[in-house]
Parts: sequence; structure tokens; C-alpha cells
Amino acid sequence: MNVNEINAYLERAREIIGDRSQGEIDYDNAVVAHLSTGMDIKRAIAAANERHPKEALRPGPDDWTDLAARYQYIKEHKDILKRLGMRE
Repeated sequence: MNVNEINAYLERAREIIGDRSQGEIDYDNAVVAHLSTGMDIKRAIAAANERHPKEALRPGPDDWTDLAARYQYIKEHKDILKRLGMRE
């Protein structure tokens, strides 16, 4: 990837993930960490809720598919950043 492609990717990722407070980033990182250990999305959210109660999500039954996709995207994004030697 050249610099322009990387910058375009990073801009698009920011649009998809959105602006987040440090607390939200920490919460998202906790969810991703739990998913990386093999937890399903419901358990990962529950575990992150315990660790970050101020940021806790309370998803309804119709929210799980979207949340799973969001956190899968964030996980893959973090992997890409790591390969590029970048931090969030």
C-alpha cells in the first residue's frame, strides 16, 4: 500500500467506526480482546460491561448481528494497524 491508499483507508475506517471517547475506545478494545479469546459477541459484551460499566452497552435482541459486525470490523482494523506498525 502506498501512502495515499493508507490515508484513504484510515479516513474510511474513521467514518465507519466514528468518533469515540477514550472510554469508548477502551470499551471497544475490551470487547475485541474478549472476542480474540474465542468468546461470542454476547459474552464479550457482558465481560466488557463488567470492566467498563460507564460505557456498558445494553443491546436488544435485534442489535446483536450489527454489533458482531461492528466489532469484527474493529478487530480487523486493529490487525491492519498492527501490520502497518501504527497505533489507534
